[in-house]
Amino acid sequence: MEMKSWSRKSLLGLEDMNREEIICLLDKAKEFQKVLSQKGSVLDLLKGKRIINLFMEPSTRTRVAFEVAAKTLSADIISIAESSSSLTKGETLRDTALNIQALGADAIVIRHSSPGSALFLSKTIDVPIINAGDGAHEHPSQALLDIFTLRENLGALDGKKITILGDILFSRVARSNLWGLKKLGASVTFAGPSTLVPEGFEKLGAKVTHNLHRALENADAVMLLRIQHERQSSSHFPSLSEYTKIFGLSSNQEKILANKTLILHPGPINRGVEIDSTLADCSRSLILEQVSNGVAVRMAILYLCCTSFDKK
Repeated sequence: MEMKSWSRKSLLGLEDMNREEIICLLDKAKEFQKVLSQKGSVLDLLKGKRIINLFMEPSTRTRVAFEVAAKTLSADIISIAESSSSLTKGETLRDTALNIQALGADAIVIRHSSPGSALFLSKTIDVPIINAGDGAHEHPSQALLDIFTLRENLGALDGKKITILGDILFSRVARSNLWGLKKLGASVTFAGPSTLVPEGFEKLGAKVTHNLHRALENADAVMLLRIQHERQSSSHFPSLSEYTKIFGLSSNQEKILANKTLILHPGPINRGVEIDSTLADCSRSLILEQVSNGVAVRMAILYLCCTSFDKK
């Protein structure tokens, strides 16, 4: 069934995916989640495939989740960091990828600081390209696991109210989640200081507010984002302590949240900045569930892209 809804060779972002494709992938992830619940289970669906993790930016959760996903599907996976690649010698990204393909790669998972890097490679390389984050543009696998987690806990997302709070301006996670959640019928609110949540995001279909109370009121779920210092050329607020005081999710703000409001965070968490430990670790927090679901979602991505490519 999934092949009728999925015909993509590469996964570059959620902006150009439709509702049926997103649901197809999430349904496949649900199947793989059942496999993962049986400890030690391994499938041979990608046996003989060689997956390359080409990570030009630091990563723990995403890189390891793709490694575990590939191994659970019986694929061979090799992870390459920028510091150990020929990019440090002046080789272009294109030449690096072409050489990786020539060495027998069946798919490349790439994280890069330049927006559009995954799209560029998809037009250069014959094998599937999976975007593991390109600058402040998109992070599709993270958004898909976030959406998967929300569906597991809320059911269908049509009409649900999801608030994304924090550094929206520099967040690829926020953008990908907006595209995906909107296509599944959810209402998305971006919230944070005006310097990090400019009004222009309304043109993309998000509601925008700079008032924390208004952002959290009646929300079915709130997703916290860390401050992306590495992408900022200058400070967008006076101090972290001031940001925390106004926009941090703490026990003081818990009374604003409805009893059913779920709490998510793509990580890494800056405890005591965007969220207090008491809330990060509370019963409504889905943060570790997001990490676990990330393996099943990335299994679905690898499986669908690689098997779809084989049929072309």
